Amino acid sequence: MKITVRVTSYFQKQAKPLLKKYPSLREELKEFENKLLENPRLGISLGKSVYKIRLKVKSKGRGKRGGLRIISLVDEVIIGYVESDDKEITVYLLSIYDKSTTDTLNDRDLKTLISQVV
Repeated sequence: MKITVRVTSYFQKQAKPLLKKYPSLREELKEFENKLLENPRLGISLGKSVYKIRLKVKSKGRGKRGGLRIISLVDEVIIGYVESDDKEITVYLLSIYDKSTTDTLNDRDLKTLISQVV
C-alpha cells in the first residue's frame, strides 16, 4: 500500500498565518504527516472519505480541544482486480483552521473544499 499526502493551495493559504502565529506548528505538522502515513483515516469521519482531525499546538497551550482543526480527504485507488491487491491512497489536506476563531464547517463549505480536488 502506497500512501501519499498532498496539500491543497487553500490549505497552504490558511496555514501561512497560523505558522507565523504558532512557532511550534511547523514541527507538529511534520509529526502529523507521519501519523497520516501510518493511518490515512485519522480523525472523525464526516462521510464521503472526509475526516476532521484535532491537532494540539504546544505554542498555543490549549490542548486538542482548543487547538487547530484539519480537514482531509482520502482518495483510494485499487490496483489490480480485487480489493486485496495493492492500493494507492492519497490524503489531501483541504483546510486548517483555529477552533477559537472558526466554529465548524457546514456542508456547503465541505463541498467547496472537496471540489478543489475532485
